[in-house]
This record gives sequence, structure tokens and C-alpha cells, in this order.
Amino acid sequence: MSEAAGPGHGTARQSGALPIETDALVIGAGPVGLFQVFQLGLLNIRAQVVEALGHVGGQCVELYGDKPIYDIPGLPFCTARELVERLQQQVAPFQTGYHFNQLVESVAREPDGRFLVRTNAHTEFRARVVIIAAGVGAFMPRKLQIDGASACEGKQVIYHPTPDQLGGAQRVLVLGGGADALACALEQASQSATEVTVLHRRDVFDAPSALLSEFRAACDTGRIRLKLGQPIALRHGDDGTCLLDIVTTAGEAQSLRASLIAAYLGLSPRLGPLAHWGLAMERKQLVVNTENFGSSEPGIFAVGDVNTYPGKKKLILSGFHESALAAFGAAAIVFPDKPAILEYTTTSTRLHRLLGVESKPVI
Repeated sequence: MSEAAGPGHGTARQSGALPIETDALVIGAGPVGLFQVFQLGLLNIRAQVVEALGHVGGQCVELYGDKPIYDIPGLPFCTARELVERLQQQVAPFQTGYHFNQLVESVAREPDGRFLVRTNAHTEFRARVVIIAAGVGAFMPRKLQIDGASACEGKQVIYHPTPDQLGGAQRVLVLGGGADALACALEQASQSATEVTVLHRRDVFDAPSALLSEFRAACDTGRIRLKLGQPIALRHGDDGTCLLDIVTTAGEAQSLRASLIAAYLGLSPRLGPLAHWGLAMERKQLVVNTENFGSSEPGIFAVGDVNTYPGKKKLILSGFHESALAAFGAAAIVFPDKPAILEYTTTSTRLHRLLGVESKPVI
């Protein structure tokens, strides 16, 4: 593999922990990544999953989580969240390891042919195959583009924080008007925070009706303060807090004090380090074959919107098809002396045992 793919061949980072051993590493936990785990599991291929977001669902949930999808085979209608929930149920028997809020930084070929994979959280994996299901790229938080913000990132300003990053904050300021922002504000209002404020550019929110009703009720009772306006600068306070200068929709200048700012300003997809792994690409997509959706590097596969080939259509069902064939391509590497046999979940007792379902006699 090209040296651009990693810092070297077989050089493990001294992080204090041994690499996680796995048959396959799947990059991306969207619908196609989840179905990839299922297809691998049917072939007895163990998998670990790395996801840049803090949850499963990928762009499907982030971009249109509550919008209807009508073109999933066998499901006349479902939302993106419902589809992801069903896929999670489907992969549950395989007890897959998920590693959230991590971006794969490097992939290097080791002398024995396996891949040493490192993330920006210093997690290391040793895998026989790598399957990239990263959609249009890893979704990265949009940053607060005002004076003073960059110096506070990771301290007073946290983008799309996890629950443990919010623990103990007394004065929480939530930026954004999406479902995640409102859910965060409600959670903090029910916890130890003494003051919770939501700042949004206008009094219109993108959230399910039940969540929005709960948020409105919390504002009406004073549990949450709602401010409408735009941030213009961020300053350090003299007591360990910070001051966010804003201009309200009425044109007034105000300052909001907070011990922690939870920013939900949206996400944007980026290929990130993937673009520098030395893999063949066209128009920011990985070139693959249509036999098993292998990339230009043997042992690295790409499925879903991240790949390209003649006739490619960016549909979820196309990604599902690609995942099935990629799993058989992976099996040829993981079990080189044992050709994969196509079995059907309708009749295979082995698959029934694997999935934890009772075999029914064939009529």
C-alpha cells in the first residue's frame, strides 16, 4: 500500500493498549455500514465499526432522520430513523463493537498482509480487511466562526457533545435549532444545570412535534431561556465562564454568560484523511470493481455513496447490494482455504442458529 496511506508498515503507535484484533473493520455506521456488518456476520466474519458521529445512522439520520423513505424493498414506507432501528435489530446477534466519535486517520499494510488502522482517538485495529462505508464522507461539526471561538474549542465550547462532556456544567448555553440541540437543552434542564439557554437565529425549529412541544413547555415555565439572534464574538469571563456577545433579532446587543457552550451548528461531510490513503479516486469517490467492490488496494473495499463505478446510482438499495458482494470478497481473504458457500436464510439451519431463530420445516 502507498506510504500515503499511513505512517509506515507494521509500526504500532505506543498508546499503551494493544490493537483490537478483528476480521473486518467497517468505516461508517450508516444504513449501508450496518447492513455490511450483517452480511459479514452471515459469513462468520467478525467486525468492528468506526463512526465519526456519536451514534449510528450516518447521513441518513443526520440529513433526513424523520422524513419518509419509500424505496426500501419490502417497506412501503419508513423514516430514516426507523430504517436504522430495524437494521440495528438485524445486526444485534453479531455483538459488533462500535467506536463512535472517531475518525480513521491512517491505514498501513503490515508484513503479514493485515492492516493496522489508527483513529484520531488513538484507537488501533488490526484487521484482515477494511470496508469503507463512509457515505459522502465523515460528518464533521460546523465550527463557530466568530472572534474568540477557536481558543475555547474543547474547553468552554464543545461541538455535538457527548453526555459525559456536559456533566456538571452549571450555566449551559445551547446553540442551534435542531432536534439534538433541543434534546440537549431539555436534558440539561432536568439535570444539575442551574441555567439553560438556547440561542437560535429565529423562532423556527427542526424537531419532531413531541420534542418541540416539550421544549416550548420548558420555555413557558422558565426552565429554559430562549434567545433569538446571532453570535458575534466570544470572550473569557473573569470567573472561569465565557461571554457570548450576540445581536438579537430586534437589533439589540447582549452578552450571554455560560460555563459551557454546546454547539449544534450542523454537520458537513468531508473525506478527511481518506483522500490521502493512496487509493484510486474519481471526483472524490473511490474507484471499485463490480465483482466484489474492491478498491485499488487488495483487501480494502468500498460500498455505498463513497464509491464509484460505471452505472453507479446513489441509492440505499444499491449500497445493500454492494455490501452483499463485498462480504463475499472479504470472505475470500479472511478464509482463503475455505470458499464461501451461498446459503439462504430461508433454509439454512446454520444461519438460523447464528441469528437465534428457530428453524421451521420446509413445506
